[in-house]
Amino acid sequence: MAVTDPIADYLTRIRNAQQAGHRIVEIPASKLKKRITEILYDQGYILKYKFEDNVGKGNQGHIKIALKYDPQTKKPVIRKLGRVSKPGLRKYSKVGDLPRIINGLGILVVSTSKGVMTGKQATAENVGGELLCYVY
Repeated sequence: MAVTDPIADYLTRIRNAQQAGHRIVEIPASKLKKRITEILYDQGYILKYKFEDNVGKGNQGHIKIALKYDPQTKKPVIRKLGRVSKPGLRKYSKVGDLPRIINGLGILVVSTSKGVMTGKQATAENVGGELLCYVY
């Protein structure tokens, strides 16, 4: 079955794996999901990741993500992650109107003309774009 919103599926798989207490989650890969995974890693929300390309099998491969938990409380580092722009209602924002997630403590993932980046990077590059998702 084809997924109508791959980014929402990606976020839901991470959310469900954390709720179940899993250490690793496997997600079907795409260029956009790979870039979001790299951003989550760079910002310290996940432990590590690995791209597994299934060359010759006709599918796009998988992303294996090692989830990060707090050593003392055993709670997930990612408290909340959600989709902003949906297939039925796209949300775009100019560089000056990019929302701040929990007053700058969280990150906003934005798809811009210069690639997928965080809201802070988009402000630094002076570009707006489609608001994909937020994480804190």
